[in-house]
Amino acid sequence: MPLTELCELFSVSRSWYYEKLSSQQQANKDLDLRDAIEQIVLAFPGYGYRRVTAELHRQGWSVNRKRVLRMMRRESLLCQLKRRFRPTTDSDHAFGTYPNLIKDIELDGLDQAWIADITYIRLPRAFCYLAAILDAHSRRCIGWCLSRRIDTSMTLSALEMALAWRRPEPGLIHHSDRGVQYASSEYTARLQEAGVQLSMSAVGNPYDNAKAESFFRNLKMEEVYIKDYRDFEEAEENLAQFIEELYNEKRLHSSLGYLPPVEFEARYATETGS
Repeated sequence: MPLTELCELFSVSRSWYYEKLSSQQQANKDLDLRDAIEQIVLAFPGYGYRRVTAELHRQGWSVNRKRVLRMMRRESLLCQLKRRFRPTTDSDHAFGTYPNLIKDIELDGLDQAWIADITYIRLPRAFCYLAAILDAHSRRCIGWCLSRRIDTSMTLSALEMALAWRRPEPGLIHHSDRGVQYASSEYTARLQEAGVQLSMSAVGNPYDNAKAESFFRNLKMEEVYIKDYRDFEEAEENLAQFIEELYNEKRLHSSLGYLPPVEFEARYATETGS
């Protein structure tokens, strides 16, 4: 039946019909957008509305931040997870320490500086510890190790992974806090053997290592705090998946122009011919 006859049958105007049709189409779009936002927040619970908007743009949505913020507020999807800082390293030791070499320099390339740190992961009956190394420019996690003990062998395992993967040129800066795991003779000797310069944060200022703290905060908010690991093996399996498949490959970083680290490094290589 033609639209005109249909409207006459129900005693409505064509303009009323198109208005209702447009309203329903917009409602359907809103539902689709809400579903898309929910899927992003489920994958990355630590995302705020800016990163959610950036991911929506990558998926082809034409939407501004204000609309995303309104919808996330209405649906209670804004990030709520916050935890206090807990120290994990002991800086009271007899080993030597080193000055902060990255404090006043601009890092604009890959493998100019690596950032190393440790955090704890709570298990049902104990704690385990995660040592990680990030590239300071791309934020990519290039070495990590989960251990039941917080010792030098853990940090060395993370370092060996990073060295084997990246094979850096001599002169690279390794930056960490002044914890005994990084200041130990065994660890510093391995760095010097690889031609790596040592750099350490100021005493009593854990937030001086801000990039590592940001990585651990995201890892805990988007992985650890929403999981219930039964044991060490399950924690290790899940953390490996998060670091290698989500954080490095998919998680957007505002400091990288809302790109994930792997994509940022690929673009950097293309632009610099490296």
